[in-house]
Amino acid sequence: MRHTILFFGLALLACSSQFAVSSAVGNDVNSDWPQWRGPDASGSALESNPPTTWSESENILWKIDVPGIGSSTPIILGDRVYVSTAVKTERVAENQDAKEQTPQETAPPRGERRAERGRPEGGRGGPERGGRGRGRGGRGGGAKPTNFYDFLVIAYDRANGEEVWRTSVTQEVPHEAGHNTNTFASSSPVTDGEKLYMSFGSRGVFCLDLNGKQLWSVDLGQMQTRAQFGEGSSPAVHQGTLVVPWDHEGESFIVALDAATGEEKWRQSRDEQTTWSTPLITEYEGRTQVITNGSKRVRSYDLATGELIWECGGQAGNPIPSPVRFEDNVIVMTGYRGYAIYSIPLSAKGDITDSDVITWVEEDAAPYVPSPVLYKGQLYFVKSNNGVLVSRQAKSGELVIDQTRLPDISSVYASPVAAADHVYFTGRDGTTLVLRHGDELEAIATNKLDDEIDASAAIVGDQIFLRSKSHLYCIGNK
Repeated sequence: MRHTILFFGLALLACSSQFAVSSAVGNDVNSDWPQWRGPDASGSALESNPPTTWSESENILWKIDVPGIGSSTPIILGDRVYVSTAVKTERVAENQDAKEQTPQETAPPRGERRAERGRPEGGRGGPERGGRGRGRGGRGGGAKPTNFYDFLVIAYDRANGEEVWRTSVTQEVPHEAGHNTNTFASSSPVTDGEKLYMSFGSRGVFCLDLNGKQLWSVDLGQMQTRAQFGEGSSPAVHQGTLVVPWDHEGESFIVALDAATGEEKWRQSRDEQTTWSTPLITEYEGRTQVITNGSKRVRSYDLATGELIWECGGQAGNPIPSPVRFEDNVIVMTGYRGYAIYSIPLSAKGDITDSDVITWVEEDAAPYVPSPVLYKGQLYFVKSNNGVLVSRQAKSGELVIDQTRLPDISSVYASPVAAADHVYFTGRDGTTLVLRHGDELEAIATNKLDDEIDASAAIVGDQIFLRSKSHLYCIGNK
């Protein structure tokens, strides 16, 4: 593992306000959108009241071009909006400039070793189980890139969309082509209110201050993703510890880094193939748990030590949805080549696969790429990546809304969000359907923008932030 501390003058920074002090310092991240699924990782903004209608000519407070390509969610802290992106440059790599394209045959340092691909096992889940989950509708494993990409974190002024600073953390040639609907900037930034943390996966994990100065970086190695689908898990941060998942077709692990220095606190090997799910960090009875989804097992680790607290088999393949917490349970979902929804008590210990400890299980429909939204005790999600709504009570799993077609929504990658008794589903074509929270599908608005959208929305105050293929929108009542 390469670990680098960057002092003054060594950051790769191009900043229009390099020495300005951001007013975000000291803000309560719980009133902002500090990570890709919001302050409590549920996708909900309980104190917000954003618009329900908009178009390219209505309720757009500002719209700006975002350089490069990315499907990460913007995060918001105070008066700043932070976005990650990857910009293709004209520089073409010579053979010696690019990273090694194939796994190393000799045993490299920890974090870069390769191993046999695992197979799903355990519990009622796994691809062998029933269900008709559909794939992402695209392909991976195309021609390897030859151009360098500039990997950027950009800060915008929340009031007007003006760029405040941009930091180039690295320039590299990606070693895999990725799925044709994935990007090289699918992971979202995360903040603890004092610093920004960004994982570009095989390009490195980076820490910046709120003015864009790079403080440290860590190289965890090079992922070999399933079918070269590419990377996408976001890190999670809690009380001075940054957690980075590293599930791939090589030697998988999860690692905890000191948020102040990047130094490794602990690392646990994982018997998993590629996943794209983001960990959930949550406290229960004085102990902080790190919950991770996986094809073979859902696992909980002790944030302080890395000790495995509990594990549960039963998920389907290609885990992407992230866990959500309801009361004293955590709910995990997978929806590829089968469906699985498990509600697991945080009080669990050891291996609880197929045991009565599990609170409830459902296997008729679950999302593939999007995560669910949890709003006022009710889960809303789509079936696979399709515009088919399902809603269940989070406490019991009881079906509230059975599989029902969402009007004007066909394909979905973005995770839904909720606020002010409304639930927002955004389709890949830029259409957002607004539903009234309740026990039946009641659509109150259909809003169309002129660009494709795969990134999940962020809600802060009375504004919604949507990142499209090439733009960033701030939507609010005008």
